Amino acid sequence: MAEPRNRYSQVSLILHWLIAVMVIGQIALIMVHDATEGGPWMGLHKSVGLSILVLTLARLGWRIANPAIPLPAEMPRWQRLLARGTHVLFYAVLIGMPLGGWAASSAAGRDIAWFGLFDWPLLPISGGREVAGQFMDAHEMGAKLLYVLLALHIVGALKHHFVDRDNVLHRMLPFIPRRP
Repeated sequence: MAEPRNRYSQVSLILHWLIAVMVIGQIALIMVHDATEGGPWMGLHKSVGLSILVLTLARLGWRIANPAIPLPAEMPRWQRLLARGTHVLFYAVLIGMPLGGWAASSAAGRDIAWFGLFDWPLLPISGGREVAGQFMDAHEMGAKLLYVLLALHIVGALKHHFVDRDNVLHRMLPFIPRRP
């Protein structure tokens, strides 16, 4: 099932926006957790993070089977490289961060109850708090990179729509009409 050439498929749209909403939710969850210093927020954060991992792997598989729509021919080479590089880094961060959090929980021997439905298996990693702390440091660095990538992605999409006035944003937002 190949991608249409002027808009991404429903599968691509659903995965993109579901992951986007979950990432924003993760930011909110960690802010609430930090503000309240406890509560159920961290367990929910872990469940959503592992869900993001699974959905990102599904999205990556879909992307491999359905190559991206070509960028506009008139787009400068440096913008093409920035766009592709940002997408590659997004995949790396959206896979690496949940893996890092999972590894930290595993090293510390902290169970992960996926939305309270079942216990997510821990990775065979030991080392206690010290090793868990190292994984959490990497996890937090990933969060900082994620913020930069989100800003680049959003600014790039808005630039295409309002400055370049092309159809790049139309490809991912169903309610944006296609420009001639």
